Amino acid sequence: MKKLLLLAPLLIAAAPSKVDRDLRALVRPVSEARLRADIARLVSFGTRHTLSSQTHPTRGIGASLRWSEAEFVRIGKACGNCLTIAKPSDTVTGRRVPNPTLVQNVLAIQRGTTDPGRVIVLTGHIDSRVSDVQDFTKDAPGANDDGSGTALVIEAARVLSKYKFPATIVYAVLSGEEQGLLGGKILADYARAQRWQVEANLNNDIVGNSCGSDGVCDAAHVRVFSEAVRADFTPELLSAQRSLGGENDSPSRNLSRFIDELADRLAIGLDVRQIWRNDRFGRGGDHSEMLKAGYPAVRFSVAVENYNYQHQDLRVEKGIQYGDTADKMDFPYLAKVVRLNIATAAALARAPAPPEVTVDGAVKPDTTVSWTADGKAAGYSLKRRRTEAAVWDQSGPIPLRDSLKCHQNFTAKQPCSMTLQGIRVDDWVFGASSMNEDGYESPVASAVPGGAWKPLPPPAPTP
Repeated sequence: MKKLLLLAPLLIAAAPSKVDRDLRALVRPVSEARLRADIARLVSFGTRHTLSSQTHPTRGIGASLRWSEAEFVRIGKACGNCLTIAKPSDTVTGRRVPNPTLVQNVLAIQRGTTDPGRVIVLTGHIDSRVSDVQDFTKDAPGANDDGSGTALVIEAARVLSKYKFPATIVYAVLSGEEQGLLGGKILADYARAQRWQVEANLNNDIVGNSCGSDGVCDAAHVRVFSEAVRADFTPELLSAQRSLGGENDSPSRNLSRFIDELADRLAIGLDVRQIWRNDRFGRGGDHSEMLKAGYPAVRFSVAVENYNYQHQDLRVEKGIQYGDTADKMDFPYLAKVVRLNIATAAALARAPAPPEVTVDGAVKPDTTVSWTADGKAAGYSLKRRRTEAAVWDQSGPIPLRDSLKCHQNFTAKQPCSMTLQGIRVDDWVFGASSMNEDGYESPVASAVPGGAWKPLPPPAPTP
């Protein structure tokens, strides 16, 4: 019978060294030359506007999607046909799509070996635009927005497809972002239809420049945006959070914390600046549609945006250049963002799923933390932080003492619990992560309303 462990501090401290060495070696093959070549190829299609030609052999959205599919097919052949191609689509009419238009995504699916229902999704949108969002005839190079995200997804497939992972990894090139997050909605609907247990969506949109339009440069940081209250909230969840807390503990917020800590440990020359809002002020990205479906999702974006180079006609005015061309990009910076995405996807796909955690201790001097054991984790690490603290306590897991009570039967999910004597539940937020025997650790699941890494149940019907 497999023995359940709550890992001791010494093991927790020792494990990351090998994990981090493995991840650093895994991301080493990321190639600036390949990223440059992919961006050049994307720009060569002239425009990739969602309303542009779907049939022209060398120009428009259709040609660019066919090229993306061909790249995934080529990568799949190199790994022994380890990638399955899917092209979910929908015919859309809307405010920015005046006539019925086919909007199509291209996915490459790398099926997990032992836990294929768990899914990690990397996304970037391939469509581009100019100043007038409806203008599909002008050249719209879209080098950084979002050729950078598309090139990142393809490079991630090249690197990660050489390995096998317990969980499934999906590499997704999305369309229709500029016309209203259409590709993100199509992806979310497809994930639901496939019954994927989406553990994370790493969305990359504008990740390839390091200098802003005001001359400020920052090649040392990347912003990771995460929602606070879940987008699939219900009135019941909001009521529970007002009472018990959890506004800062959505799965997406804990995914952001996970990425931040991983970047610190790997020391690849890129620090995460966590931005605690869903997206940039008054703006949006494809991950928002995944969040609405209840899936944890974050957006990667550059530390400083250059607004002269996005959503602009190609032109020069008063000596200022406008337009999203490849010569304005910082490819060494883009390579660092690619490495962080790849390391994050690999770490998530190798670790067990986060547990489900609950806490009890009202009107008591002690706190009892309970969590699930599903047989795929070798151990668990309990976490806590003060309610006003930004990050989880890094001092190690809460001591075992003599109060650990866990079922040893791993044939089904079983509750485990431990009582923390003299620790009052009012003053802390609690959570737990899962670990495998190699030391890979999941993100933390918080013991708060809405903290579980799965979509919320739909609201109860009105009588």
